[in-house]
This record gives sequence, structure tokens and C-alpha cells, in this order.
Amino acid sequence: MTIREINPGEVYDGAAYGISQAVVDERSGHVFVSGQVAWDVHGRVSGGSYAEQTTLALQNLRAVLQAAGSEVSEVLSLRVYMRGELADHIAECIPVLAAFFGGKRPALTGIGVASLATPDTLVEIEAVARTSESGAASSAVS
Repeated sequence: MTIREINPGEVYDGAAYGISQAVVDERSGHVFVSGQVAWDVHGRVSGGSYAEQTTLALQNLRAVLQAAGSEVSEVLSLRVYMRGELADHIAECIPVLAAFFGGKRPALTGIGVASLATPDTLVEIEAVARTSESGAASSAVS
């Protein structure tokens, strides 16, 4: 099988909706991570601010990446969706993103949206990464 579904127990289980938290294309080594939000395993939102929800969404992103055989340093691109006008909230979230990624700077697209999965969900972060094994192989080839 060349596509592997990733659904770690520490994040919300999307099976009822027919989704996985990520899929890995084992042929290419790419990890496609579904939008991560500040939900616990029961689908309850935590954190009341954009910065808090960004932090929690990134923690879920890390858990999904690890379950997929990847890590934060292998993230290639991010899409960050924010409820409302992006310019009104991005400054609150940029320091959180910068601290999470350290010196790494993945490609980033920020998108302001009218709504997300629930009325109290403020931030959603989706990512494309590569598996750690494919990153090691790429480094050896470079």
C-alpha cells in the first residue's frame, strides 16, 4: 500500500466524518496533515485567544507528525486559517509560530476566514511535510 492513514490517539478521531488526521504517501515520503485545531480528543476547544489556540493546534500538529514518522523540522509548508480579518490577529500568532519552528522557516500562507469547524475555533493549521526517512535520504543526495 502506498498511502497510509495516520490517526494518533492523542488527537481528535475524525473517523465519524470519514477523515484522517494525516495521510502519508509512502512512495514520495510526503505527509499531508489535516487542519489541526485547539481540540482535545473529545472535540472540545481549549484556549480563548488566537495565540493559545495556535499553540494547542501546533501541539496537535506535532503529535500527528510524530505518528506519521516525521517531525517539525520536516514541515515544508503551512496554511494557517484564522477566524476574521487576518491582519487583526496574525501579529498575535507569529511569535508562537516562530518559537515552534525555531530557525526553520517553512512556506506559509495565512488566510482569514468567516468560520471554522465550531464557533469557538479561532485557528486551524494544515501542513505538508516529509517523513524523517525521506529527509535523511534527501540530505544524503544533496
